[in-house]
Amino acid sequence: MNTARRPRAILGLAALLFAGGCAGIFATTARADEIRLKDGKKLHGVIVAYEDNMFKVKTDFGYVLVEKDKIESIIPDTPAEETGSSAAAKPAAKSNAAAPARADANKQAKASAIVNNSAARPEIPLATAKGDATPPAIKPISATPKTALETPVAPPPPPKEEPPPIKEEIQGNLYLNHEFLFRMYKAPSWQIIGDAGQSLPNAIVAMGTSNESTLLVVGHEKTNSALEPAAKEVERKLSEVYDNYRLISQRKTVLGGLPALEYKYRGMADGHDWSGTLAVVARNGDVFTVLGMTYADTDLIQIQENVISRAIASIDFNVVK
Repeated sequence: MNTARRPRAILGLAALLFAGGCAGIFATTARADEIRLKDGKKLHGVIVAYEDNMFKVKTDFGYVLVEKDKIESIIPDTPAEETGSSAAAKPAAKSNAAAPARADANKQAKASAIVNNSAARPEIPLATAKGDATPPAIKPISATPKTALETPVAPPPPPKEEPPPIKEEIQGNLYLNHEFLFRMYKAPSWQIIGDAGQSLPNAIVAMGTSNESTLLVVGHEKTNSALEPAAKEVERKLSEVYDNYRLISQRKTVLGGLPALEYKYRGMADGHDWSGTLAVVARNGDVFTVLGMTYADTDLIQIQENVISRAIASIDFNVVK
């Protein structure tokens, strides 16, 4: 098994939940283009960079990297017609105000061209007809230095943003987070996935077994929404991530002394049947999302389900800095 590739596949599954769920709950950006993936899923955000066959998309919850080969199409938020002939008919003063919209539309057109493997071709002005007796006006040679006339070199792409390190530690079978002030049980067979924050926007911690058949991810968001509508939106998004999603049970509960909603489900993803538990906890305007999932098509399902339940039930939000 390719241990470097498998965590990315499973984290990618959770990323769709965190990305889509948070976008529906929390404040939205002023404009967001629609990126349609080949597997039928959609992502809303603004494309800010493209390198190494990866699009960097700015969303409401952070930056997401999307492989070009996984994109079916890109639909800009600003319709192309608004930057076409109708824009030319407007007064010059208004055309200056519409310049940012045209620039954004041009960026999305280039992004769509990359997805469709077609190169953008510059327009070439038509030559003067032979029968035209009036030669084109010749502009005087400017005294501008030669260096100013040369084609400018494109600036290097901005460096990839990396989330700041989270203050955390492991004490035996106990995971402690000193930044978000909580602790929870960590099974002896679980390993911490150190770069989870880069694959999962808003992820606090991700941990799982060495063969990645079991994974638990804790995410955090700021919100003004009440717990119940926020949790229902995350669960709804969860149902879109899996094939053959089945909600087994749901209940109100208390985790770490705080109100919470818990959902148990089954679904197909990444070629496996998964058994999962989703818990959403509210604390002083913060929402913590805890997602635990394990293979349901192995003999260890009952053991791993019990481990996930123990980890979620052990969450304690009374950690002191």
